[in-house]
Amino acid sequence: MGKFILTGFLLLSISGKAQELFSMTEPASNIAARSFSIRVDNSIMDEINSSKINYHLIPELAVGISKKLMLRGSVFFSNRTKQFKNEGGGIYAKYRFLSNDAVQKHFRMAAFGTMSFNNSDIHQEEISMNGHNTGFEAGVVATKLLHKIALSSSVSIVKALDNGKNNKFTYGLNNSKALNYSFSFGKLILPKQYRDYRQTNINLMVETLSQVNTGSGKYYVDIAPTVQLIFNSESRIDLSYRKQISSNLLRTAPNGFFIRVEYNLFNVF
Repeated sequence: MGKFILTGFLLLSISGKAQELFSMTEPASNIAARSFSIRVDNSIMDEINSSKINYHLIPELAVGISKKLMLRGSVFFSNRTKQFKNEGGGIYAKYRFLSNDAVQKHFRMAAFGTMSFNNSDIHQEEISMNGHNTGFEAGVVATKLLHKIALSSSVSIVKALDNGKNNKFTYGLNNSKALNYSFSFGKLILPKQYRDYRQTNINLMVETLSQVNTGSGKYYVDIAPTVQLIFNSESRIDLSYRKQISSNLLRTAPNGFFIRVEYNLFNVF
């Protein structure tokens, strides 16, 4: 496999192939086949009506089974109960079923699903499979790459279950499902001209994320600008700030910083 040029929201290789990399959402592309991705997500969120900071740590390991299929396992840690502890984990799978590729541009679509288990207290109407709720998520994502610009949009349905025997979903069975929508835009800023894979890439992106509860009709809309740095075509750092711009859902900590550190191991098996 040739060297890859990771461009933050897109990964350009010497052969001209490309792959997007967003922070808050997953694109339709997968990690490279026969490769591993190790990453650590940090969410540092301000709790509403309190001086408390909610910290969520999620280490993840992903494997590229093939160019069409990838799997990812996650472990959830947080300090919500006044002590930092493990609260569960999740499994994510994505299958790319459409690829229309050309030099430095493509259109791709993929189906994805998540199964999560969480034993923490259920403290908000928002449903999230990423460190908050036990349940399932299934959806589709479409991504368009045009040289230095990447656009991606997804829609999914989430179903919340009880968080174990002691933490019931208290908002009612009719309110345990929701639709998630997202739209992401990213652009490679530097380097202006590619010379070799060792160049540091700087990327800017903006993502919008929304959820509508299918039972109550309540919703939220968030925006998340991100600066992304790619080093030596192997590792990346994402620095994001997530901000709620409209909502009538009960959410305990919608605003705060997100930091991701990731390292890729290519051609491992």
